Amino acid sequence: MKLPRDASGRQVIAALERSFGYRVVHREGSHVVLQTDSPRRHRLSVPDHKALSIGTLNAILRAVARAQGVGKQEVADRLLG
Repeated sequence: MKLPRDASGRQVIAALERSFGYRVVHREGSHVVLQTDSPRRHRLSVPDHKALSIGTLNAILRAVARAQGVGKQEVADRLLG
């Protein structure tokens, strides 16, 4: 799976809200804290940067996949596809 090198934090936040039902809980500096309650409660911090590093994006995808009970590839397709 090839991850985009130009995905911004705002794009990932909007995609998480749209595709997986996350909502913004609050901001802490340049990081936005998101939360969802389905299928179980999960909180996630996403940096609001112009371009997320590959490692950060990979960690976000992995955390969402684990919380949603789906594969990382499916999360990537829904968020970035």
